Amino acid sequence: MNPSHILWFQDISHTDVPLVGGKTASLGEMYQALSAQGVLVPNGFAVTADAYRLVLDEADAWGPLKAALQGLDPDSPDDLAKRARKAREIVHNAAVPAAMRQEILDAYHQLLDEYGPETTLAVRSSATAEDLPTASFAGQQETFLNVSGEEAVIEAFRRCMASLFTDRAIHYRITNGFDHFSVALSVCMMKMVRADLASSGVMFTLDTESGFRDAVFLTGAFGLGENVVQGTVQPDEFYVHKPTFRKGFRTVLKRTLGTKALKMIYGQGRDGSRTRNLPTTDAERSSFCLTDEEVLTLTGYAIAIEEHYSALATDPRPMDIEWAKDGLDGSLYIVQARPETAVSQRGTELVQYVLKGEGEMLVKGNAVGTGIAHGPVRVIQDPSELGTFVTGEVLVAETTNPDWEPVMKRASAIVTERGGRTCHAAILARELNIPAVVGATDAVAILTGRPDITVSCAEGADGRVYDGEVPFKVLRTNVGELARPSTKIMLNLANPGLAFQSSFIPCDGVGLARTEFIISQSVGVHPMALAHPERVTDAAIQAKIRERISGHASGTDYFVERLSEGVGQIAAAFYPRPVIVRMSDFKTNEYAQLLGGADFEPVEANPMIGFRGASRYAHPAYADGFELECLAMRRVREEMGLTNVKLMIPFCRRVDEAEKVLALMARHGLGRGVNGLEIYVMCEIPNNVVQIDAFAPHFDGFSIGSNDLTQLTLGVDRDSEMVAFEFDERDPGVMEMLRLAVEGARRNDRHSGICGQAPSDYPEVAEFLVKHGIDSISLTPDAVIATTLSVLSLEAKLKGEEVLTPASRATSIVPIVPPRPVTR
Repeated sequence: MNPSHILWFQDISHTDVPLVGGKTASLGEMYQALSAQGVLVPNGFAVTADAYRLVLDEADAWGPLKAALQGLDPDSPDDLAKRARKAREIVHNAAVPAAMRQEILDAYHQLLDEYGPETTLAVRSSATAEDLPTASFAGQQETFLNVSGEEAVIEAFRRCMASLFTDRAIHYRITNGFDHFSVALSVCMMKMVRADLASSGVMFTLDTESGFRDAVFLTGAFGLGENVVQGTVQPDEFYVHKPTFRKGFRTVLKRTLGTKALKMIYGQGRDGSRTRNLPTTDAERSSFCLTDEEVLTLTGYAIAIEEHYSALATDPRPMDIEWAKDGLDGSLYIVQARPETAVSQRGTELVQYVLKGEGEMLVKGNAVGTGIAHGPVRVIQDPSELGTFVTGEVLVAETTNPDWEPVMKRASAIVTERGGRTCHAAILARELNIPAVVGATDAVAILTGRPDITVSCAEGADGRVYDGEVPFKVLRTNVGELARPSTKIMLNLANPGLAFQSSFIPCDGVGLARTEFIISQSVGVHPMALAHPERVTDAAIQAKIRERISGHASGTDYFVERLSEGVGQIAAAFYPRPVIVRMSDFKTNEYAQLLGGADFEPVEANPMIGFRGASRYAHPAYADGFELECLAMRRVREEMGLTNVKLMIPFCRRVDEAEKVLALMARHGLGRGVNGLEIYVMCEIPNNVVQIDAFAPHFDGFSIGSNDLTQLTLGVDRDSEMVAFEFDERDPGVMEMLRLAVEGARRNDRHSGICGQAPSDYPEVAEFLVKHGIDSISLTPDAVIATTLSVLSLEAKLKGEEVLTPASRATSIVPIVPPRPVTR
């Protein structure tokens, strides 16, 4: 027997893909190259691809195998299933030569000698065209867990070889141009990590939806990892920011608790497998499957793996990694790593999907991708129904199986009730460039019978499904060709879920990050109700607040964590570019809508010019709430290391008010100039303009709020529909206020910017500001490209240089019409 039919991990490197397949080549590479860096990989061995060929040679199986696939119609689920089943029978029935059998069993016993007689194996398929930089082949072949005993090991080996011809693997090879008979299969046998007693999952060294490369995205659930990979459960999610992690800031950027309804453990399953699923306990569902320290340990592994593979490839190589925690000793292991093959392959074209209409939201879940699509609904409740699917329909199911790939590729969008953003279905949807919403509770029942729906993944981490065909547009920009103007072009951004994808928009940072959205959407409770829960008078509201903050030591910890994570996500997305975070500027009627808010907010006749902004911060009615805001911002800068955050005070009426607020911030650890902290003030009240020389010594910059400045200059309540026609930022009086603000800031050597709506709506306002020397213009994301081109042209004109023509513009708006079925 040729001894090369068995290769141990210590003898395998990344160059051995033709011999042991992509999965095992990667495991061997990590085992021998990264152990010294503390990355743990369980030991194991490969039964080589030559063994697979020898088995088929000696069984004279090649002819029957080729005949089974001759004339296959890959788009016919029935024909594909029939021929694939025949091919698997041919391979499985091929006898394993006696000498090869003994060699496998000798290696198995050697592994038992290393880890102990109670050790079981994970027996995994590893194809020679798998885990490649351009095609993942994720989940195309089979894995068998908790395998023990000689006969079970040999049977798992045979079934792995046969799984080279699963329906999905055959179709995937055809789609990606691989010949069935030039691909061979190696079988990996490795120590089974006892994740059944702990947790496991998947992590990526980029954000899987946007392609943002400065984050590690980790998902996990209790029990064995198949539930996460197959999309059976909605896992916990964690983000860690790589640049600040490398600088020693060991803080989780963002965490989201998954439902984790099931956990896979050892035991006989109904299908004869050595595993089975159990419902998780209430305690498991309400707690994270990893501690923050464990998340950070795995992050260190992920970064080491990415850096190692990037060095081997001589270019950046984002990675898709599977991890498992051993419940016996608490060790964290890496059990697979492969190149990420979907979002990392994008070029320099920025594609933005924007909804242009409204519709009733039917369900929501986790967004996969950033696209939008619509089409007729096709609910699939059993694989036997796949043959009814028509190209262009939206596939709706409880969950999908990788075997469904032939149908998934013809869908305009996918909606599932179960699964997280790192499951096989989500990975396949990204490769196919199909928007998908996974983990959408009750989607099958709610969407059944609907004629048409719109699936939107363009609104942040939440994917939404709307009734009917909601119109949308697509903006395409070649960002590699877009020049940068001298005037800084920045973004207005409120939703942290859009931060990573917005970071690709060519800009100089965030000119306005609103905390109100984070407080209302992520916190949902009035800050004072968290600081003083005893003052909440309604027992039902008290119960809702307790439910929201469950799992946190206190309501104040909950507020600081949620607000800091939201701001931190925005700051991380644009790091090291500046992010100007405005402290809260709710009006009293808006604050009152938060849980517990009615007990802390007065009723005002005109909240727009009432108890808002800076006047709240030092006032006894809100001072404890403002302290929580300060603690959150301090956590972002000091614990997360995101010192690109600048802070901004809104609606500061008088200079002595500014002095009080700044002194209060300093007492809360946010002293101006400490650790490089810059503090700006909104220039949105006429008094800010008139007294700009008096305000200037107290702040590092002014950001013009054109909405409120227009309101107060013209005396127009912008909440009143009766006088809405009087509200116009282009009024000569308002334009004069803008000029005075810009020139006053420059006179005092202070930064001047604008973050109101006017430059986004009116290009002439942006041009006016550029002419007068404003330092930065902050815009809504959809206005950035057009305004950038306009500013470039204006700056060129002012310098007497060639003006950009429309033909040279690097942007276009393309209406998208999804594929429609020919028949129902």
